Amino acid sequence: MTFKPQLKIPATYMRGGTSKGVFFNVSDLPLAAQPPGPARDKLLLRVIGSPDPYGKHTDGMGGATSSTSKTVLLSKSSQADHDVDYLFGQVAIDKPFIDWSGNCGNLTAAVGSFAISNGLIDPSRVVANGITVVRIWQANIKKTIIAHVPMTDGEVQETGDFELDGVTFPAAEVQVEFIDPADAEGAMFPTGNVVDELDVPNIGKFTVTMINAGIPTIFLNAADIGYSGIELQDVINNDDLALNRFETIRAYGALKMGLITDIDEAKVRQHTPKVAFVAPAADYVSSSGKMISAAEIDLSVRALSMGKLHHAMMGTAAVAIGTAAAIPGTLVNLAAGGVERHSVVFGHPSGTLRVGAEAKMLKGSWQVTKAIMSRSARVLMEGHVRVPQSD
Repeated sequence: MTFKPQLKIPATYMRGGTSKGVFFNVSDLPLAAQPPGPARDKLLLRVIGSPDPYGKHTDGMGGATSSTSKTVLLSKSSQADHDVDYLFGQVAIDKPFIDWSGNCGNLTAAVGSFAISNGLIDPSRVVANGITVVRIWQANIKKTIIAHVPMTDGEVQETGDFELDGVTFPAAEVQVEFIDPADAEGAMFPTGNVVDELDVPNIGKFTVTMINAGIPTIFLNAADIGYSGIELQDVINNDDLALNRFETIRAYGALKMGLITDIDEAKVRQHTPKVAFVAPAADYVSSSGKMISAAEIDLSVRALSMGKLHHAMMGTAAVAIGTAAAIPGTLVNLAAGGVERHSVVFGHPSGTLRVGAEAKMLKGSWQVTKAIMSRSARVLMEGHVRVPQSD
């Protein structure tokens, strides 16, 4: 019996923020996989090594966590006044599907670098030394993101002394602006309220803030679900009952937010919404052993992604945190002291992060013009990814 040889596809393996993913120029994909559809999903699943019942991604490029089971597709922008179109796919680890419903804010930091290095940006817009401004069209959520990419001697500057909690080594700082970050799927507050009651059958009723900004997110008070807000990953991820409870809360929250019409749809929409819980600032020891003082943060936040507590913080969830912190009365704002804020520093399992947001009331509803944070990014490996073909 003969078997087809592996496909050889140009690809770049990159870290962006606290995530890693496989980056492709859409034009480098096989023709059948360039448009969205089953052929594309099948190819990218095989690149990552999913579905993997062993949960290891041994036979693929994935890292078997929500932070490292990611793909990015880039192309010259089809939108006016933008440089590059960015499509993100969150790849399930043990199931055969890719969730295209939301953005990855962490990998956004690497989009500008890839676009510059791979000729997707008009050369007239690329500076030799200084900062190249890359205008990104985020195709999942149909929003504009601006990346400020440092350049040295005509090349992207990746090394530097910027430290990001959750990333072991320093690198060059990349400032990212999320313009009008309310999700394109609906109003910033889907129910029109900054605080709601969420009734979850067989679990209970919870006070929540449900917001579409950066990524749809459901915020709860840590105390309401039996936590302090300074938990590390193992406390949550080694507790199957807790994970099932969070997933049920997430599913009913998605229904109340109007993101799904039937509760069973949550099973195939795992990337969004996110679930996070907040608490007032407190001293704690991060996962790296670093002491975090209550005096250096405004509040503590823990968030789940793809069914597990995240080791740091998703970039898009950080946008949701910054946005909610800027709006009076949200659970995030109240946990941060209930005062007016244009930026917030929050504690997460790996350390701290600052995010800024500009909010205003317009015609009776809250709007956020932009949210800003700093990340870092670098190429880990570039060349070709090999993909077994199937009939």
